[in-house]
Amino acid sequence: MVQQFMLRKARMNDVEAIHALISENAAEGLMLARPRSLLYESLRDMTVAEENGKIIGTGSLHILWEDLAEIRGLAIAKEGRGRGIGRAIVEALTEEARGLGLARVFALTYQDGFFAKCGFRIVSKEQLPHKVWKECIDCPKFPNCDEIAMLLEVH
Repeated sequence: MVQQFMLRKARMNDVEAIHALISENAAEGLMLARPRSLLYESLRDMTVAEENGKIIGTGSLHILWEDLAEIRGLAIAKEGRGRGIGRAIVEALTEEARGLGLARVFALTYQDGFFAKCGFRIVSKEQLPHKVWKECIDCPKFPNCDEIAMLLEVH
């Protein structure tokens, strides 16, 4: 299948569409919701998939330490699922991490099968540094996180 979407870095005027997309995925139980304020704060971390002027996918690379980053907020519109958009975003973010000299990328997810297909492996949350959990205090599921930790070596 020919790729009809394009990937690009997010812009300020994308935030409402990104928020709607993440909220839709969160309502389906596919991921955790994200407040707009966090999207604005992390805009430079985000990549979007756009097709015919519409945001149909999003994800971000959040750097945590000299050798570690997290893929966050990966969300794909219903009409875009199964078309390789999620994989393309993960590959772009992984390549970005590699270009920055990061050794490892992780994700906290409910979609472990998808991330496994992208080369990630399940790890125990205890293997991740405590710095990873600094934002978890604001999560409604804290301290009973039910997400799966997955890790990819990128060097």
